[in-house]
Amino acid sequence: MLLDPEIAGLSIAAVLFAALVIDGVFGEFGALFRYIPHPVAMLGALIGWFDQRLNHEWRGESARRLRGALVVAAMIALAVTVGWGLSEVARSYLYGWAVELAALTLLIAQRSLFDHVRNVARALDRDGRAGGCAAVAHIVGRDPKNLDVYGVARAAIESLAENFADGVVAPVFWYLLFGLPGLLVYKTVNTMDSMIGYRTARHAAFGMVAARLDDVLNYVPARIAAVMIVLASAFVPRGRPLSALRVLARDGCKHRSPNAGWPEAAMAGGIGVALAGPRAYDGRVENEPWVGGEFGARAGSGDIRRALHLFVVACLFEAIIVALLATLLVR
Repeated sequence: MLLDPEIAGLSIAAVLFAALVIDGVFGEFGALFRYIPHPVAMLGALIGWFDQRLNHEWRGESARRLRGALVVAAMIALAVTVGWGLSEVARSYLYGWAVELAALTLLIAQRSLFDHVRNVARALDRDGRAGGCAAVAHIVGRDPKNLDVYGVARAAIESLAENFADGVVAPVFWYLLFGLPGLLVYKTVNTMDSMIGYRTARHAAFGMVAARLDDVLNYVPARIAAVMIVLASAFVPRGRPLSALRVLARDGCKHRSPNAGWPEAAMAGGIGVALAGPRAYDGRVENEPWVGGEFGARAGSGDIRRALHLFVVACLFEAIIVALLATLLVR
């Protein structure tokens, strides 16, 4: 934490910078998790267990809402306890910083997000719409079977922008404020939102508290991410920083989510592609407004790659900010 900025003699910003570099270059060492479960997968399994045991559709909405709130409270208590325990280990031993470094590397999603979105571009080039749909299904919450090839590309770009905020910027933000307990609480709430935070018949009541709390925790990081995307668009080929700023100011608040629209609007303006718009959820079409509607909506694999280029530069900006913070804390 900034109020307690050292881990076994190293500033938390220095450890965080190392984690950003390791994750950016090597990713989360996926080969290791062929043999042991990933921490987020274990978290998801526990959330799924609670969902199956407590979220019975025959119960009334109030009862399901209360049960969902109790699950959120229990999961947050667990996250704080585990985070505090790991922090104590990290601060009690000479090389304890390695524990914190490992946790950070596993819970920040720069490289995995890059790889998943790049896979969509490659699948579109190789196998067209069918391949793109299969690849994008790994990173979006809706069924992509009704998307055309342009919709697949847009969905990948939207996911990249939104997940830059909640998979990269937000974990760094909450870690800098509250250390590992803050990071684990954020990841817990965000994972709950991704699993039970949908406005479906099954989860609208049970996941309401998780979804609203996720909105609160992402409020500031989403806007920081949008600003980083605007800045990054000035440093990529064919980037449009002025358009990014204009679309952000005009369309950032039009999205159904109070947060996702900000990085998506910045990305839409930055690469000159219309995002969001009408989409299908659970068999029904929702006529949502376009973000960056003055641009064409016929996105392709080339647009995905331009968005990835912008994403990499934005991640570099974040790493530079953390490095500067590490330097200041050493003084």
